[in-house]
Amino acid sequence: MTGSADFVEIIKAAVAADPENVGLRIDLVELLLQQDLNEAQRQIEHLSSLRANSATLDVLGARLAAARLRSQRPSDAAATPAASPETPRLRITADDVERPVWDVEHPAVTLADVAGLEDVKRHLEGAFLLPMRNPQMARMFGKAPRGSLLVYGPPGCGKTFIARAIAGELQAGFVHATLADIVRPHFGETEQSIHSLFEAARAARPCVVFIDEFDAIGGRRTSGSSSAQSYRMLASQLLEEFDGVEADNDGIYILAATNRPWDVDPALRRPGRIDRTVLVLPPDEPARLAIVQNALRDKPAAAVDARELARRTAEFSGADIAYVVDQAIESAFTESVASGVPRMIGTADLERAAANTVPSTREWFEQIKPVLDYGVDDGTFAQLRSYIKAHRI
Repeated sequence: MTGSADFVEIIKAAVAADPENVGLRIDLVELLLQQDLNEAQRQIEHLSSLRANSATLDVLGARLAAARLRSQRPSDAAATPAASPETPRLRITADDVERPVWDVEHPAVTLADVAGLEDVKRHLEGAFLLPMRNPQMARMFGKAPRGSLLVYGPPGCGKTFIARAIAGELQAGFVHATLADIVRPHFGETEQSIHSLFEAARAARPCVVFIDEFDAIGGRRTSGSSSAQSYRMLASQLLEEFDGVEADNDGIYILAATNRPWDVDPALRRPGRIDRTVLVLPPDEPARLAIVQNALRDKPAAAVDARELARRTAEFSGADIAYVVDQAIESAFTESVASGVPRMIGTADLERAAANTVPSTREWFEQIKPVLDYGVDDGTFAQLRSYIKAHRI
């Protein structure tokens, strides 16, 4: 014990000589958690004043609370069973956090595989891909080999497929993270998930980090809801990873997708972070035709007028069109089973299914209208306003 106490004094002396050194002070807290909890608390408070990593502070605070609970337990183990259902079990320590394993893909698809959507492709090329394709020229103009982009629009319109195509264009790895992948039930674990996501991408650079449902992960921190504290912790960890405070983000491309861009925390949208956007709207007619033809491939379809269905489904998302085709297939299959005579899928099946399907995009456009009318627009919605005007929505 004497040797450990001497080591604490050595670290204390080092901290006194370099009081702004956050790493040394964290080492000191680690030692004090075993010897002097009150001093450990004071050092954690000092770390907070030095603006240390919020996730690190949360973990240290949880470890301090656990240490205080252990110090209050009776020494007689038989009197207080450690595994009784009534005894609270605090799982959060720096070593206990379960980190997810991230799969790094290498997509073979590129933007050439995205049917239609020429406006989206042109916008992606000019706003995002051009500096990535010309790294030497980018370096000459002082542009770092990294980038970020917010992809937004109605659900089911192909945001994930386009993200994979971008990774294919850049010949980069691709890590897909959803809300279910990142959010964990215990205190501090979600922040660790975010950190491990970026560490996996940095180990596989060049790499695209694609964060789906971004509004649920990087939501506004200013609301008064019960989840506001969680939003603050998540957004703070994202900001640290985006800014590359503790690591180099060269070769890391961040793509975030959302159906609700108005709910994303403004701090995450500031210049140097996710400061560029691309709008992915319902597929145009060439894209709808390609979706219909792909969905009918290898199916018993006879002389189907796919172009007519593409013309009739102007408001439909890609997912809506796939659903229409599935309904037509199911109708033909059900009738074939009932009659005992197989029949082919026809244009009438598709048209009937389309007539009975309400486009899911209508709800999204209704949701965003108040945002366009009364919200603050930093330029994010310029493309959307043009689309709504052109289509008289």
